[in-house]
Amino acid sequence: MSRIPRIVILGAGYGGIVTAIGLQKELNYNEADVTLVNKHDYHFITTHLHMPAAGTDNPENARIEISKLIDEFKIDFVKSTVVQIRPYDKKIILEDSTLSYDYLVIGLGGEPETFGIPGLKEYALNIRSINSVRLIREHIEYQFARFKQEPDRLDYLTFVVGGAGFTGIEFVGELADRIPELCREFDVDPALVKVYNVEASPTVLPGFDAELVEHAVQVLAQKGVTFKIATAIKEVLVDGVVLSDGELIRSATVVWAGGIRGNKMVEEAGFDTKRGRIVVDSTLRTKDFDNVYVVGDCSIVLNEEGQPYPPTAQIATQQGEVAAYNLVAAIRNTPMKDFKFINRGIIASLGKGEAIGVVGAKKLKGFMAAMLKKVVEIRYLYKIGGIPLVIKKGRL
Repeated sequence: MSRIPRIVILGAGYGGIVTAIGLQKELNYNEADVTLVNKHDYHFITTHLHMPAAGTDNPENARIEISKLIDEFKIDFVKSTVVQIRPYDKKIILEDSTLSYDYLVIGLGGEPETFGIPGLKEYALNIRSINSVRLIREHIEYQFARFKQEPDRLDYLTFVVGGAGFTGIEFVGELADRIPELCREFDVDPALVKVYNVEASPTVLPGFDAELVEHAVQVLAQKGVTFKIATAIKEVLVDGVVLSDGELIRSATVVWAGGIRGNKMVEEAGFDTKRGRIVVDSTLRTKDFDNVYVVGDCSIVLNEEGQPYPPTAQIATQQGEVAAYNLVAAIRNTPMKDFKFINRGIIASLGKGEAIGVVGAKKLKGFMAAMLKKVVEIRYLYKIGGIPLVIKKGRL
């Protein structure tokens, strides 16, 4: 290749932004032409979104300007929306232009998985972006204001959260903390407010130790959360949900946290996909195109038993590091590195001062787990932005 190779990174989520930062650290000036494409001019901390969604934190605390993270002399940032990926032509069609590439990194993020549930797409809210959590927060506050005008409408004070994985559990924990404050602000009897967490699986937080799950359920139940476990949402209505056991819960607020799938543009591009996600090889490349790397929610990485790892921020971050390493290796014609996921532990927040977690063989709960979650957040901020970003955004 006589000219400088062109690398295009689609998406500035965990995988995309870490790939970009890795490239700008390792590549020399003019060694490659790197372009990062994102529809917003900021990166956001997805694992923090449950807090501003419930109104317990400001959305701005989850948002970081991309210009503060990248070296403009090494990374070109393009604020635009991806319309189409053309791997055979090595082109990316944006809403206002076209990019050509020699190497592509797909990190577009996922989309809510509806599982074909009628009405879910039309009537449920999703915790997926800065704008979506702003909408949820304002919607919740509006329901309390509406109730003061129509005090017979208890559905305004009934909140249904679908899914009891990380996002669902962390959100109901924050929501349960926020409700007493809203009740005081709007002079509403707290006994009238109902929060339901509905989960089709036989347990909340699948994959967690049973002892920790029991602790989480007890903490949240004491905060006023009612669990509907081993019960699926059969249909979402404009005024509530129908459960698989036939129960109808009247509610003006349904928040869906029941899982994600890959990006539809990945399917439309002709890649071999499963629910919008691509099974990548050990170097994070697609099996059909050795110049296309996939990270984050759009990728499937199989463990030693042949099962896919769950799409988490932790795995996306590690993928970004390996993708950057292998792109540099491809350009310099040096050996690549195999991706090996290192599980550094899992922690789920249960609201203010409460969490559960597993680090190695050690089980944590309560305040210590909550503090460790903050440490993990600060560690990520340091990774992408150093001490200045930790000072600006890190809070213990």
